[in-house]
Amino acid sequence: MAIKSLSDSSSHAPQRKEANLLSASPAIEETESIEESIRPTTLDDYIGQQDLKNSLKITIQAAIARKEALDHLLLYGPPGLGKTTMSLILAAEMGVNCKITAAPALERPRDIMGLLINLKLGDILFIDEIHRLNRVTEELLYPAMEDYRLDLTTGKGKTAKIQSIALPRFTLIGATTKIGALTSPLRDRFGLIQRLRFYEPEELTLIILRTAKILNTIIDETGAKEIARRSRGTPRIANRLLKRVRDYVQVKQENCITQHLAAEALEQLNVDQKGLDWTDRLVLNTIIKQFKGGPVGLEAVAAATGEDARTIEDVYEPYLLQIGYLNRTPRGRVATEDAYQHLGIAKSTSQLPLF
Repeated sequence: MAIKSLSDSSSHAPQRKEANLLSASPAIEETESIEESIRPTTLDDYIGQQDLKNSLKITIQAAIARKEALDHLLLYGPPGLGKTTMSLILAAEMGVNCKITAAPALERPRDIMGLLINLKLGDILFIDEIHRLNRVTEELLYPAMEDYRLDLTTGKGKTAKIQSIALPRFTLIGATTKIGALTSPLRDRFGLIQRLRFYEPEELTLIILRTAKILNTIIDETGAKEIARRSRGTPRIANRLLKRVRDYVQVKQENCITQHLAAEALEQLNVDQKGLDWTDRLVLNTIIKQFKGGPVGLEAVAAATGEDARTIEDVYEPYLLQIGYLNRTPRGRVATEDAYQHLGIAKSTSQLPLF
């Protein structure tokens, strides 16, 4: 199986900001070093997402029996849960090539045209952040996905002609964190739409133990559980925290990552027992102390914390909502009783100033 990444080579791809330690969006060096070496290569090696795996196994077996390409697949869910990895596994299981790109890199029509024309029978085209496709590129995909043809317009005005180019039957896999941002015409052209869920601590423990083995790092089960507990239900974050703990243990000249050492290292990194970092706690403290627990609007929280509103909404809020520390209401964000307890704040002190 050949794997080609197309987004990095595009001169029009936006510069990526270095990721926060608990961000599920990896920094470039993290992607190139860890992500590629620890990715599972088969569905059997892929830990977690059992319902998704069972569904895809049936789809793969049926496609191979009919000697057809897989149906177009849309994967959605929070970042860092394995959407790219799943596309590479599907290509390996089908024995075909996988070409990887991202929607922001497909700025001009010729960008997507070049990709489609160079596809071979059965190939997989993976488009990350597919909800960010521009309108022209998206409309070029409609006949490509449905009828396996590429419609090109030549000439202008009265001399304009449409030329159709036949495409081999291929599989488009789209990945998105915002399925609601996709247009209905694009979403309806996917034969399979699957959601990836957050991982359970037990699943993350197995992932950490597997990664540690690949990285030649000695870790006991209690140490793996401690890292898993603080990984926000996300494998990418779990692997990143494992690296940071490994660094800490190496500097301390210890031989094995234990629960005590893992907890000590993560506390030093400001990652608490629920996986909250400094910014998570700042957001909750701001809502509780400065806005009396809410409700408060997103823009007000962003202004008070100095964080970008979109970053709060896309990076921090999903996990705070998942663990029940934050609620979204028509009037704004509200901190829950669990958030008060986690931060050790009594309701009677909620009107104190933030600093």
